[in-house]
Amino acid sequence: MSEPRILVTSALPYANGPIHLGHLAGAYLPADVFCRYHRLKGSDVVYICGSDEHGAAIVKRALADGVTPREIVDRYHAMAERDFAAFGMSFDHYGRTSSPVHHETATEFFRAMAAAGAFSTHTEEMPYDPEVQLILADRFVVGTCPICGNPQAYGDQCEKCGTALSPRQLIEPRSTMSDAALEWRETTHFFLPMGEHQARIEAWIATKSHWKPNVLGQIKSWFTLGLGDRAMTRDLPWGVPVPEDVARAAGVDPEGKVLYVWFDAPIGYVSATREWAQRAGDPERWRTYWQREDTRLIHYIGKDNIVFHTISFPLMLMLHGGYVLPENVPANEFLNLEGDKLSTSRGWAVWLGEALEAFPADYLRYSLLRTLPETRDADFTWADFAAHVNNELADNFGNFANRTIQFVAKYRDGKIPPLGTPTDEDRAVLAALAEAPAKIGALIDGHEMRAAIQELMTVSRLGNKYFNDAAPWASRDADPARCDTTLHVSLQVCAALSILAEPFLPFTAAKLREILRLDGVRASTPGGGEGLGWDDAARPLLRAGDPLGAPAILVSKVDDAAIEAQRALLERRAAAAAAAAGPAPALPYAPLRETITYDDFAKLDLRVGKVVVAERVKKSKKLIRCEVDLGFETRQILAGVAEHLGPEDLLGREVIVVANLAPRKMVGLDSQGMLLMAEDRAGALRPVTAPSEPGSTVS
Repeated sequence: MSEPRILVTSALPYANGPIHLGHLAGAYLPADVFCRYHRLKGSDVVYICGSDEHGAAIVKRALADGVTPREIVDRYHAMAERDFAAFGMSFDHYGRTSSPVHHETATEFFRAMAAAGAFSTHTEEMPYDPEVQLILADRFVVGTCPICGNPQAYGDQCEKCGTALSPRQLIEPRSTMSDAALEWRETTHFFLPMGEHQARIEAWIATKSHWKPNVLGQIKSWFTLGLGDRAMTRDLPWGVPVPEDVARAAGVDPEGKVLYVWFDAPIGYVSATREWAQRAGDPERWRTYWQREDTRLIHYIGKDNIVFHTISFPLMLMLHGGYVLPENVPANEFLNLEGDKLSTSRGWAVWLGEALEAFPADYLRYSLLRTLPETRDADFTWADFAAHVNNELADNFGNFANRTIQFVAKYRDGKIPPLGTPTDEDRAVLAALAEAPAKIGALIDGHEMRAAIQELMTVSRLGNKYFNDAAPWASRDADPARCDTTLHVSLQVCAALSILAEPFLPFTAAKLREILRLDGVRASTPGGGEGLGWDDAARPLLRAGDPLGAPAILVSKVDDAAIEAQRALLERRAAAAAAAAGPAPALPYAPLRETITYDDFAKLDLRVGKVVVAERVKKSKKLIRCEVDLGFETRQILAGVAEHLGPEDLLGREVIVVANLAPRKMVGLDSQGMLLMAEDRAGALRPVTAPSEPGSTVS
């Protein structure tokens, strides 16, 4: 039975800066693992991506650099292609939204939707920057938030208090492009009245119970707020022009009007697939993947793109008609960096190109896969990177393959020994190997990449334990047949790993197959071909008597100096960005609450407690369950801080507890008190601590 047809997309990276590790952990590495796996399975899979090259941010970057938008997108498109290739990304086609095919495709799509009556038009006053002479998108307006006083609130939302805003609501709004005070200009645009179709979208989403909870949760919040009208055109000098005849027929002046980047960008998936089909010599083949209902369409994205890929773009496809809708949108959360939010503007980022100059691609791939923010934000640190490479990839995976192959080279003339008479232990290892492809494959197909790579390492640990327990060095002279069997089984585990590791660690897997001289394995890159595939890893693949290649170190450990160099680079870049930005505007302090008397305060019984257990509550995104030792007793306390802190930030800490607070039941659990937290002006939480014995009173 043949595998199904699969079309995979990754969010189009914006062509105004280099690719960084946060991009990879969100939309690209998980998709690459998925596609490589399916090519090894023999699936008909096409992986599409490309540069998002339109929008106000491109114009802003061009103005800042004193060049044209075309120069900006050409520069960063070439950089992305180079870095993605070095990292091992296996796109079938990497396109660009500035290409003629894309302009044609997006224009046709807009025309078809307009002809179907999908749009309405509205005239409104928009912010205008008199210095750069541009009408501004909401995101390119900043000012003071009228709710919390944040002086750096954007024209669409305050990121400090989360309030949805409009530029008109900001106090002293100004342009982010030139810092000019705003003027207001009247303009007319096409809008997609999403609210009219909310019931239709909700009914479709109701069929997606298999989607990730973080995705469904964000969609639900949008439905609760209610879908409104969203502009589908913008006033910009760079982008896909609004068709003049369509605009005039609707009473809209087409001068300077382009398609909104979030209308045109997802159509880039379609146009890139068209380009792929053209290059393959079958121009109409793209329809097989976009217009046949038996196609599995999967969008890999970061959580900031959820609304566009689960509501806006599917609605566009519905209203156009004739297109498949996504089977899944496995969005990942954000990747933080060294305990802080990743920010390119603050210089707090690790650029892929620079990282690849320091470390092999597979080292980065492995550590990122171990850290993927699949269900919540995760933190990448260089210390964790070193531990992942040295303690796991080198000491587990690499060590098992190296010691097995070196032993055969030294004591068996580099030839694969015969199996002999297997024991129960030998058969148990081979049986576990037979189950591994299905087990790992199910995790990959379920978009659980972090669990999948851990399962791969379980196979490697199995091999290491088997090799240690069988101790071929002890049987080498005393029982050569037993030694041969141990080595034969160990080599078969190596051969299976050389295929099972391919989606995750393609360069290391290829190197291992070269040493094993395991030829004829189907490629996990576009074109795949025939040969040994994923499911073949379940059976022995090496023949007794065949020679191995020369032994070679698969994974070399990274040293402390290399890690310190990366930390220093990060600090230098952040310091340079801070110096260029100048002193940050002071954030407002929270207002004092109403005055109370001493008697009110005296009612509180504050105690020092030591957190002896801390774990996330599975049914809640906000709660951490703590067991706190108060000296005279241990209490269960639920702290609503999981969006700010992890269990590791609380475990072992001597915290301040409100000990006489009435118990409260939360998600079915009793909370017997409250932990005191300090919230700084940026909204970050930290536990209030006291270096004293549990039970001490605080007064």
